[in-house]
Amino acid sequence: MFTISVETHFWASHRLTSPDGSKEPEHHHSWSVTVDVSSKKLNSMGLVMDFGQLKELICNIVAEFDNTTLDSNDYFQKNSSSAENVARYIYEKLRAKLPKVVILQSVEVVEEPGCSAIFSKDKSVEQK
Repeated sequence: MFTISVETHFWASHRLTSPDGSKEPEHHHSWSVTVDVSSKKLNSMGLVMDFGQLKELICNIVAEFDNTTLDSNDYFQKNSSSAENVARYIYEKLRAKLPKVVILQSVEVVEEPGCSAIFSKDKSVEQK
């Protein structure tokens, strides 16, 4: 199995809601997103896929977040704007855009240095 990783960044604010309904103050982060994709075979160029193509796919997804408040996004009005849910959102959007022979392993979102969340699916139950 061959795996490649691509990283990109965006700036956005968010505000989490506690179980008691109270909200933390809105605050911003310079978010980092790292995506790992794999393939059992390399393509005719000897690649899992082109780094530039993968980065463009990721950047197109996170562009809707850049310089915004995450909580204004429809998805985060229904789901917490936690790093965990940001990773899941990017994973689900990206998975549908990848070539069929490329397997999305994981999406890691770093809110700030030392604070990250990774979303991946159990490949034994996933149907593609």
